[in-house]
Amino acid sequence: MIPLTLAEVAGAVDGRLLAVDPAARVTGPVEFDSRKVSAGTLFVAFPGEQVDGHDYAAAAVEAGAVAVLGTREVPGVPMVLVADALDALGRLARAVVDRLPELTVIGLTGSSGKTTTKDLIAQLTVRLGPTVAPPGSFNNELGHPWTALRADPDTRFLVLEKGARGVGHVRYLCEVVPPRISVVLNVGVAHLGEFGSVENIALAKGELVESLPADGLAVLNADDPLVDAMAGRTRARVVRYGEAAHADVRAMDVTLDGRGRASYTLVTPEGSAPVRLGLTGRHQVSNSLAAAAVARELGMSLTELAAALGELGLVSTRRMDVFERPDGVTVIDDSYNANPASMAVALRALAGMRGGGRTLAVLGYMAELGPYERDGHLEVGRLTAGLGVDRLLVVGEPAAPIHEGATAVEDWGGESVLLTDQAAAVEMLRGELRPGDVVLVKGSRYRTWEVADALRVDATDEGAAA
Repeated sequence: MIPLTLAEVAGAVDGRLLAVDPAARVTGPVEFDSRKVSAGTLFVAFPGEQVDGHDYAAAAVEAGAVAVLGTREVPGVPMVLVADALDALGRLARAVVDRLPELTVIGLTGSSGKTTTKDLIAQLTVRLGPTVAPPGSFNNELGHPWTALRADPDTRFLVLEKGARGVGHVRYLCEVVPPRISVVLNVGVAHLGEFGSVENIALAKGELVESLPADGLAVLNADDPLVDAMAGRTRARVVRYGEAAHADVRAMDVTLDGRGRASYTLVTPEGSAPVRLGLTGRHQVSNSLAAAAVARELGMSLTELAAALGELGLVSTRRMDVFERPDGVTVIDDSYNANPASMAVALRALAGMRGGGRTLAVLGYMAELGPYERDGHLEVGRLTAGLGVDRLLVVGEPAAPIHEGATAVEDWGGESVLLTDQAAAVEMLRGELRPGDVVLVKGSRYRTWEVADALRVDATDEGAAA
């Protein structure tokens, strides 16, 4: 963060100073975890029923915090007192970003692929200048300002993904940190239970391009009609990416290798160049095109861009992380989260990686689908069978419609089993996996990752034994 006096902090957040020197300066990061406090930190104390940050205020000051931003006085602790700590954090982030005129803020949203694409964009922009991006999916009212406060006068690019649980959420995040470049990836049924309809999801995602200034840039997915139509909702210039003929940044002649890694011809107004991705999954073509469209607009040449795309790697965990075990089994750990769209791309990647062995899918419950929950799970089951996956392990009773959907496909030559929990899935896999098998592990945040972790530990044990 840029250095600020406590008087400047209080002015930015409409706060009141208690037991502090107004001229004392915050020179370190802003933290809400007292274990991460260092010299010069501003510690933010959030109230809570089970864990209250104010209880750690004194310890934070002892660890080097200049002051504590909180909602109630803690005797003997220098404080910036505010009515709402989360709102104050957002106000402070806006004040800092407004003082960085050389900073380009890149915001992106979508129903799926946000975190991976955010990581890809950041890997490209760092080649052009110092870049700040959040770890993992830190994309809400807390993670957004916390990440923005990492920017300093040397930072040239701030890459932020914007999550939403309803209409108006993206707009608020854009008020906290106004984007100069907005990227919209797709509109799907993820979080349908919270939004109520796909139309509301599109309405919410489009808030990102509505927030752009006239001299800003909207980067839109030409392959998604709901995203493509958002061009009419912004006053900014529009650049489209995708495989559609009208895309400005386009992929042609897409092929996949045995590991599901795509190669394609990148076509831009400046010419074309071959690209070979190191990432697994055909959906990475679209993700990489979004990143390419941003980097191109920021000045990266076609030659450099094509080479850089081939060097992109995974940053955030449990997102199409492919590893091979010493016993010849390949595992796709995509267990961070799931919705019908991301399930579909992961299953297609699994089918595309079939070699001499079998394909196995370990699938868990997909959350936040609302009235679409049963149909969404049935759809995934039908797709699993339709793709010819050999073995389907459905984990947990809430995910049972996946099993139903698969077994209802009459001409499927595979087999599905409904298991009680992750431990049962691990036990079954350990008893039947053999060299050449490819296993996909995916589900919402309901401990499905325990299966992937067990398979990874098994691989480590086998490697050590060898």
